[in-house]
Amino acid sequence: MNIEELKDKRVAVLLSGGVDSAVVVYELTRHGLHPDCFYINIGPEEAEQWDCTAEEDLEMATAVARKYDCRLEVVDCHREYWQQVTHYTMEKVKAGLTPNPDVMCNRLIKFGAFDEKRGHDYDIIATGHYAQTEWIDGQKWLTTSPDPVKDQTDFLAQIEPWQLRKAVFPIGHYMKDEVRQVAEKEHLVNARRKDSQGICFLGKINYNDYIRRYLGEQPGEVVELETGERIGEHRGLWFHTIGQRKGLGFGGGPWFVVKKDVERNILYVSHGYDPATAYKQTFPVHGFHFLTPPVGQMAPEDSLPTDITFKIRHTPEYHRARIEKASEGGGRLIIHSEKPIHGVAPGQFCVVYDKDHHRCFGSAEITV
Repeated sequence: MNIEELKDKRVAVLLSGGVDSAVVVYELTRHGLHPDCFYINIGPEEAEQWDCTAEEDLEMATAVARKYDCRLEVVDCHREYWQQVTHYTMEKVKAGLTPNPDVMCNRLIKFGAFDEKRGHDYDIIATGHYAQTEWIDGQKWLTTSPDPVKDQTDFLAQIEPWQLRKAVFPIGHYMKDEVRQVAEKEHLVNARRKDSQGICFLGKINYNDYIRRYLGEQPGEVVELETGERIGEHRGLWFHTIGQRKGLGFGGGPWFVVKKDVERNILYVSHGYDPATAYKQTFPVHGFHFLTPPVGQMAPEDSLPTDITFKIRHTPEYHRARIEKASEGGGRLIIHSEKPIHGVAPGQFCVVYDKDHHRCFGSAEITV
């Protein structure tokens, strides 16, 4: 974090109630800044039914803001979340795809709806993401955190360029253990609070229950890809994702989900502990979204280097690959991974980095 960049700027902190954003407030105030804090409410209306932790989150956020004498305001983005992020999620799963609601929450809510409601009054939006930014040749880039396990650049790879220009990540240079140590030293109320898991607000709620609430069930056949043999029945294609092994409930396993036929409502699986059908080495992506738009007259896709690294899910590992334009054009790109990748699913975001997995170029959706 470049403090000089923040001097004389109006700074807003998105304070969630967790330890990471709490340490953000500490980092800013110890450098002489006095940010305003905002708690974004995105939880469901039926909080008791969904076992939402929003009340505890707000109590923690209030305590942290009070400790550093910062103003705290609650911004209600409930409607925007359920109209935009939930709509995106349900439309994708109905189409047999694998969406990432948290990626779209950052773009549409934390740096989107919030900016429309309150963030437009501020020059800088600070969050507790494990990511960094750098100015290179006059342009602001999203760069990775030194903590490979906690790095969250993949969750930020769909934010708009103007959102990146306003964003700072004050704890992005820390390892997670270091953040905990700071919180303990500062006697923060949430120093030992566990990290949230799963989709933004769901907390303890099972993802399948979330899907079932809006889409219900649609039973169909489960078929072994190699033999065409029917081995059981699924409750709805949207409860399964490519590469899934656990939770299928079929005897004689293990079984891996390898394909969906949405029109015929068939779930295809392969048998074995590591079937080849669960892997892909080459796959197409479309609609590449640049975090830092290329300059000059060249086509955006031509600005990407040939040799890259990438992720398709939130893991510490980066995969090496070559990237090229598809012969049919239309903005489609082809990823040629150095090694076969497990569980490549249409609808996932492929997040692209430079060959040293330092600068994040952006992301594109995996297509069929």
